[in-house]
Amino acid sequence: MATAVAAPRPEARAFQAPWWAYSVFFMGAQGLFTVYVFSVLLFDESRYQAGPYLSSFVSPVLPIHVAIGSFILSPGFFILWSPLGFRASCYYYRKAYYRAFGAPPACAMKVPDTLQRIPYTGERKFPWALWNFHRFFLYTALANVAFLALDLFHSLGSQGHAYLGLGTLVLLANVVALSAYCFSCHSFRHWVGGSLDCYSCSAFARTRRGIWNWVTALNERHGLYALVSLFTVWAVDIYVRLLAHGVLADPHITF
Repeated sequence: MATAVAAPRPEARAFQAPWWAYSVFFMGAQGLFTVYVFSVLLFDESRYQAGPYLSSFVSPVLPIHVAIGSFILSPGFFILWSPLGFRASCYYYRKAYYRAFGAPPACAMKVPDTLQRIPYTGERKFPWALWNFHRFFLYTALANVAFLALDLFHSLGSQGHAYLGLGTLVLLANVVALSAYCFSCHSFRHWVGGSLDCYSCSAFARTRRGIWNWVTALNERHGLYALVSLFTVWAVDIYVRLLAHGVLADPHITF
């Protein structure tokens, strides 16, 4: 007599976001961030420092003063090109607007006829060749992180006393998030471990291999770090400006 076999139970399908959700979220966050940056630099240009804290939008404060009539240009405009250029040319932001304005479902569907007329030749010709500047923006972004770390160090001392406040933790979270974003970058990964034919031929090559493995582990979450660091940079500026306007008081202890 044949034995009855139970039919396999259908497995619950995991939730999968639609293809356009990634672009909407990334493009929306970056768009709002850009509007906010230009708004505060234009209309609240003098409230970038409160107590021992300095907004991440103006660090380092360059000794350049430009006045247009009675309007004084914020110091942030002289360094804005670096972080925005680094993010605009980042692989994960490019993924977002490629899907939004290029082949929407990332080649899973037929490319619109209007885009088929645009020959893609890699990153060798304009405008795609502009993405090659990403590696140079990385160098400036690393310098920005170093200045932000210096700002964090300076915030630990106020009027000859050790100072630890809520703002210190906000600045620390920003430095950690931005460091993770920069050091997990694809260009940084190639910088530390690329262009080698043999990883075991010398002690220096083996050291680079070890660093490359560490960066590769970070690189697996590069998109997450890109998004988290966007909000930590945002949070630092909002917190400093709320303190500068007297809306908040910084909870702190001194030693």
